[in-house]
Formats: sequence, structure tokens, C-alpha cells
Amino acid sequence: MKRLIILIDNLSGIGGWVAGILMAIGLVISVGEIIFRSFLNSTLYIADEYTGYLMAMLTFAGLAYTLRERGHIRMMFLPHFIKGRAHVIYNMLCFMVGFLFCMGLTLFTWEFFWDSVVSESQSMQISETYLAIPQVFLPVGSLLLTLQFAAEFLKGLAILRQDTEGLRILEETDDLGR
Repeated sequence: MKRLIILIDNLSGIGGWVAGILMAIGLVISVGEIIFRSFLNSTLYIADEYTGYLMAMLTFAGLAYTLRERGHIRMMFLPHFIKGRAHVIYNMLCFMVGFLFCMGLTLFTWEFFWDSVVSESQSMQISETYLAIPQVFLPVGSLLLTLQFAAEFLKGLAILRQDTEGLRILEETDDLGR
């Protein structure tokens, strides 16, 4: 079980790195568009389209990493009153709900991606981008998020068993920061 949790955590970390790289690529495209418009009185033609694709791609690539790092917004009213073992069980229930939701999201995004593959959909923009390329990040990112929810649930089991050695366990904090 620990190896599975560590594997999923590492995959989520890779997703975080991919999201960071995609963000840097988007920055380079945006700066390039600014330079072209300001100094060369021209345009890249693809800047708006590709930065939009990159934004969707990096969002889905980084979802699991954000969950792993406790970066998603959570309503913490009830958990402030639950302590100890009950708090762990409450979190496990929340992770199970997230897991079930993300299973559906993964299936939906897979169908969306596969429809683009089968129909060979292309962008209506000047680039005529094959849409399956940016859309593949949707089911992959959703699957990573689904797996990370499962890993967080398994971490809860490990906490209940008091067998967390070697696992990366992050606690929620009461303050507004991390």
C-alpha cells in the first residue's frame, strides 16, 4: 500500500512539474506576442489560442499536485470541531466523495477527448490545431486527480493504523496560510 501511495504522490509531482513547464511556455508565448506587437508591428497569430490551450492543460496537469500539497480551497468550519480519529475519518469520507466525483469527471473528459480523436476535430483558428492534442490533458489530469484522492484516502487508513513511516503526510493548519 505504501508503494502505491508513494507512486501516486510521485506522479502528482510530475504533473506539478508539467504544469509549471506549460506555464513557462505560455509566458514565453505572451512575451513574444508583446514584443511582436510593440516592436515589429506584427503578431504571432497563435498567441491567444495557444495560451488558452496551455491554461487548460496546466490546470488539469496540476490538479493532483495541488491536492497533494493541500492547495485546494476547503471549507474548514466543521473540521475545526472534529479532532483526532474522527477528523481523519471525516477527511477520508471527503476524499471518497472527491474520488467518486473525479471518476465521473475522468470518464466524461475521456469521452470528450476520444470524440475529438475519432472525428479528427481541428481548431477553427488560423493554426487548425488538432484538438485532441490539448484535450488529452483533460482525462490524464482527471485520472491523476482521481488517483491522488485514492492515495489521500489510503494515507488516512495509514494514519488510523499509525503506520505512516515513509509517507508524505501533510496536516491542515488552523491559520489562513499553509
